[in-house]
Amino acid sequence: MKNFVQEDSIVREIWGKSDTILFIFAGGAAEFALNKAVDWLYYTGKLPSDPIGRLFSTVNYAKRIVFAPSAEAEKAIATMATIHINLEKARGYEIPDWAYRDVLYMLIYYSIASYELLERKLSLAEKEEVYRVFYRVGKGMGLQDLPGNYKEWLPERQAHLQRNLIRSEFTEDLYLQYKRQLGVLRYRLLIEAQILVVPAEVKQFLKFRKISFLLPAVPLYKLSRKFRLDGIAKNLLLPSEYKKQIAGLDVR
Repeated sequence: MKNFVQEDSIVREIWGKSDTILFIFAGGAAEFALNKAVDWLYYTGKLPSDPIGRLFSTVNYAKRIVFAPSAEAEKAIATMATIHINLEKARGYEIPDWAYRDVLYMLIYYSIASYELLERKLSLAEKEEVYRVFYRVGKGMGLQDLPGNYKEWLPERQAHLQRNLIRSEFTEDLYLQYKRQLGVLRYRLLIEAQILVVPAEVKQFLKFRKISFLLPAVPLYKLSRKFRLDGIAKNLLLPSEYKKQIAGLDVR
């Protein structure tokens, strides 16, 4: 049976490691809070009531698609599109196409940024592979005007950052909810993790420092994985109720 993503793809390597996925999650949590269309997830009430769980489930859904056979992945993508269509009907108007592209672009950007932070720099061909996988996801959802390749995507991604981000009352509320759910210590760790991976535009909107206090600890964290001590750090980032989900993110 043909897989949606080839077994030797760099995308499987990126999305097969829980620590990389947690940084994708952290970066997405920051940028999503600034998105001009974030009010759409406030419509159902699910995001403000459980922002960590909601974002975690979104990232986990993307991971399942990466490792699914083609038929199952395509079915999951179609289901996701249907869910959003039903939400649009309930609210009475459409989610902007650029908002869908923004979420897709976040997955592309943070897949690359998180892997490069924790592992190594990716080649242009590997970045192109990341882009092609999520391009197919976007096409499966019916998205229009997606750039044809990674190089064409770079200026489009930059334009989205400049055009579609704003610090709003939703931003403030989401960060209050992050703090409520995580507690003070984990919340501070989340902020420092976000500083490590988010682009300059996001840092500016959120008034983040340029350099994270965690940066000197990154080489130590990489070393801890050799001795299988990295689970301690992962458990520090999210509450105990997510331990099983974190462990389940690793593909062995």
